[in-house]
Amino acid sequence: MNAVPTDVILLHGLWMKGFAMAMLNRRLREEGFRVHQFEYMSVVAPPEQAIARLRKRIRGLAPGPVHVVGHSLGGILALLACRDLDEPGGRIVCLGSPLNGSGAARGLTHHWGGDVLLGRSRELLAHGLDHWDGPREVGMIAGRQQVGLGSLVGDVGDQHDGSVGVEETRLPGLTAHCILETSHTGMLISADVARQTAFFLREGRFDTPLV
Repeated sequence: MNAVPTDVILLHGLWMKGFAMAMLNRRLREEGFRVHQFEYMSVVAPPEQAIARLRKRIRGLAPGPVHVVGHSLGGILALLACRDLDEPGGRIVCLGSPLNGSGAARGLTHHWGGDVLLGRSRELLAHGLDHWDGPREVGMIAGRQQVGLGSLVGDVGDQHDGSVGVEETRLPGLTAHCILETSHTGMLISADVARQTAFFLREGRFDTPLV
């Protein structure tokens, strides 16, 4: 008798749609997961709306474990949605999420049109979270391939993925953190990112030295 595949929900980032996660979706399916794409409006709708919908989606897939993988803003929303959930099991992987707040986002608020570009997610991106104390294990994959415009509009530190600084991805309470040779958007098509994501979802750690 074949085991029932574990559910994984994918969340895209700012200015994106679900199709941006297509390659990661396919690779996680090849790893044996049952993958669900979660669509939300990252600019015009308040984050609270997406958080409430995501909590409902997770509960709808329970009682089995439901993992969540979020890219950039999607990772922040995943943590906020799962912070008080009492559904058993399930881990979270954040891909380049500025959990400590985004220097690029703060920089954009000082440029003409920046508030419009960030929309209702502006405050959440600019300031991030204080810490993680939720019940789920959380792994963070950060990139250090500096391809992107984030460093041109704000201070993202010396080591970054083109949009988010490595230090911006660190947060007290995370279970594991690793750095890969990838850019911010490149994470979505990286085979190594997909492999590390699948490994953490199964094992609660990355298959690489912690950084």
